[in-house]
Amino acid sequence: MVSATIEASVLDADGLDDEQRARAESIMDELSELAHREYRSLVYETDGFVDFFRSITPIDEIAKLNIGSRPASRTASRRIEDLRAIPWVFAWTQNRCLLPSWYGCGTALAPLAASSEGLDRLREMRERWPYFRALVSNLEMTLAKASMPIARTYLDLVPPVDDRDRIWAAIEHEHERTVQAVLAIVDTAELLDSQQAIQRSIQLRNPYVDPINLIQVELLESYRATPDDDPQRDERARVLARSIAGIAAALRNTG
Repeated sequence: MVSATIEASVLDADGLDDEQRARAESIMDELSELAHREYRSLVYETDGFVDFFRSITPIDEIAKLNIGSRPASRTASRRIEDLRAIPWVFAWTQNRCLLPSWYGCGTALAPLAASSEGLDRLREMRERWPYFRALVSNLEMTLAKASMPIARTYLDLVPPVDDRDRIWAAIEHEHERTVQAVLAIVDTAELLDSQQAIQRSIQLRNPYVDPINLIQVELLESYRATPDDDPQRDERARVLARSIAGIAAALRNTG
């Protein structure tokens, strides 16, 4: 550990010269700003998003489980701002959308990746800059773990109002933009083609976890429709908790 720290601190760990590093950092600043703006636009500035989030994910059910050292939210409000980071990410992991890990990246990367010059810059950054390479690698992995067809089944839990379809369309569009941009940068036909061990692991797990997600949708619908004083409510909560644990174990992600 000590030698690795010294090496990273003293030696030039990347393959960028001063001009290339300055250009890469400038591009990264622009990408960060674009992604941040798009992310906030959806999460904090979109009408109906709070209700959409609390319906399409099991966040309220997660908050009732005794699986964390602190409450899911800092206050009793329903605001996203008061929700702690781990439950926020965990909720989106459960429905297989994994939205916090990629939303906004398509808006940032797609315009640059659309031109040959811009794509060359992004590929150069990935090739020579360990930071950007790790970022793209993690992004590619979370996109591969996400399943929009499965996430879409959770729409049945959202009341059929105009906001539902509008918000979901924005999420699907951003997901597709992000996938296409990442595939262009890594220059492969499918996600994780260059990380085949992880790719195979996900492909082997999905046939087992997909049915758990479909069962969870039915469990959430049933649990939410059950009155608080119904004797069946506690039993349904226990079964629902098992589905949450099963999905978390299968995806190897919590928050």
